[in-house]
Amino acid sequence: MPAFLGAAYDDLGVTLGPEGASLRVWSEGATSIDLVIFDAVDLDWITATLPLAPVGEDVWEVRTADLRVGTRYALRVDGPAGAGHMFNPSSLLIDPYARGLVPVRLGEWRSVVVDDAFDWQGVAAPRTPLDRTVVYEAHVTGLTKRHPDIPPALHGTYAGLGHPAMIEHLQRLGITAVELLPIHAFETEPRLLHQGRTNYWGYNSLAFFAPHAPYATAEAIAAGPDAVLRELKEMVRALHAAGIEVILDVVYNHTAELGIGGPRSSFRGIDNRAYYRQHDDGAYIDVTGCGNSLNTATDAAARLVIDSLRYWAREVHIDGFRFDLAVTLGRDGAHAFSPDHPLLRAIVDDPALAGVKLIAEPWDVGIGGWQTGNFGAGWSEWNDRYRNRVRNFWLSDVDYARRAATSPVGIGGFATRLAGSSNTFSEERGPLASVNFVTAHDGFTLRDLVSYDVKHNLGNGEQNRDGADTNRSFNHGAEGATDDPHILATRRKAMRNLLGTLLLSAGVPMITAGDEIGRTQRGNNNAYCHDSPLTWLNWQLAPWQEDLLAHVRRLVRLRHDNPALRPHRYAHAAYEVPNSSVIDWYDEHGETMSIERWTNPAHRTLQYLAQSTPEQGEPNRILLIVHGTEHPIDVTLPEIEDVTGYVSLWSSVPERPDEDEPVLAPGEVIALPGTAMHLFRVT
Repeated sequence: MPAFLGAAYDDLGVTLGPEGASLRVWSEGATSIDLVIFDAVDLDWITATLPLAPVGEDVWEVRTADLRVGTRYALRVDGPAGAGHMFNPSSLLIDPYARGLVPVRLGEWRSVVVDDAFDWQGVAAPRTPLDRTVVYEAHVTGLTKRHPDIPPALHGTYAGLGHPAMIEHLQRLGITAVELLPIHAFETEPRLLHQGRTNYWGYNSLAFFAPHAPYATAEAIAAGPDAVLRELKEMVRALHAAGIEVILDVVYNHTAELGIGGPRSSFRGIDNRAYYRQHDDGAYIDVTGCGNSLNTATDAAARLVIDSLRYWAREVHIDGFRFDLAVTLGRDGAHAFSPDHPLLRAIVDDPALAGVKLIAEPWDVGIGGWQTGNFGAGWSEWNDRYRNRVRNFWLSDVDYARRAATSPVGIGGFATRLAGSSNTFSEERGPLASVNFVTAHDGFTLRDLVSYDVKHNLGNGEQNRDGADTNRSFNHGAEGATDDPHILATRRKAMRNLLGTLLLSAGVPMITAGDEIGRTQRGNNNAYCHDSPLTWLNWQLAPWQEDLLAHVRRLVRLRHDNPALRPHRYAHAAYEVPNSSVIDWYDEHGETMSIERWTNPAHRTLQYLAQSTPEQGEPNRILLIVHGTEHPIDVTLPEIEDVTGYVSLWSSVPERPDEDEPVLAPGEVIALPGTAMHLFRVT
């Protein structure tokens, strides 16, 4: 067992008891720690100051009846000067384990003792199997701010997300899990405040146990942190009752204290030397690009992460976590990444987190920071290789072919991604280790991906220097808004091809909120600082958006109904693997794909036949045709000994999905226009 899981680190923060409470704080370098208690109304009025005593293993403790539900408090910590130390006994610091916060003034906070009691009314977590999971990445405010059927008082709030109107949309779409951008308490960086902007995304954590209060209703904020926490739990309960899981995007890699010279709000004043990665001279080792990096090679920082995860899973009933810049968490004392880092393994093995979904963003900006495919068993990962290949195939390759008369590559790499990225993830982990995505909060929306060749980020105040320069996008003939009907139709089909690929690929699909209705950010691919209509979903839909929504609903349903599309494991050529999908590949003539055709840029058409090998239930077979050039083509359905017909389930060609399901015979020829997909069930 890692040392950080030992009893010495138990019960940090406030623990309530029948005769008061205890407060335990860890600091290796402190020479004194005081608990400072404030008046409930005047948060500058100190009503008591109590010293903490060392109790061993660098833990300090105080027991007092002055700590009770509703108490506002802070810490004062003193210690030595010198390289790496930033103690200042005049600083009023946040308890790292505080369950609630209240603001005093800009950049200053008080910790609050909260009441965790809540009636879950017997509502159980959905526990959706990973192969049936469809993730929907969303921002609490952006998703709900403009929804016409949500009461205005609930716009932009936890309560708005839990409202029946929003749940109905998610259920009709077929979503099984909402992945929320950070809801840990966070604050806006001084640089953005100076520019009159805000940190909208929330990747600037202030506290790892307290929910972000501004996402609560005005009524709950006025009532205090207890009410904010209750409103959040009510949202989770409502989603669970509807069969929808809640996954949190968590930012344990850095904090809102930024670089040296930034705020001293918590860790920096408690034990800067222990909590942040740094050189011997105290200079920070920043592998996050955010000014500091939490040093999870130390026991206290590693335990803090584990305790935070346990709290959200146990007390708030959160179903999973997506770890921002997860490579940072897996760096050792020499700052090198290891998939066997004690913290990464402890998260997977912790009984308190059993059944919780764990998703890594498998990179950071440090040396050796790109680690896609290298996390261990128990982890799923955002698959940026999938994103890049799918974008290339449907967008930048097509753009290249218009200018060069031929595509740059064949279809082989795309087919590997479609079938579960076996060249990235080990046989032990299988295709469900891959969280497939085409877009995310960071980057172009789906509509912008097919409408802009370059980013348009001037509104961010950074002279268009921020945001990715390589987007693998294609505007299809005009930059941004256009009234050209041909360009618009081609863009709409490109969106259908991208969504079809995403939802018919092996792995776990993640849809970005608003892509199902063609949301635009007008070419801004880094809208992190805009809390405005630019980033809020507009629910007033044009007819083409209703059509796109119908396609997404159909695709999600087909994924649910056809196990061959969502295998647990990779198939093997020599023996049957349970819960895998055995794949055969055919060309446009219905013949087995030749080696030459996999790599030949002139041949970008394939037929993908997958048959499930279930441990329970009946086998299922699908045939998916993919055509990746702008030239029309005739495709001959393969003649296979035991196949009697092909039931048409979905095509990317029509503006709105067909309701009919005609049956085609083996050997029958179907005509496809340029760049298209067609899915069949095999009988």
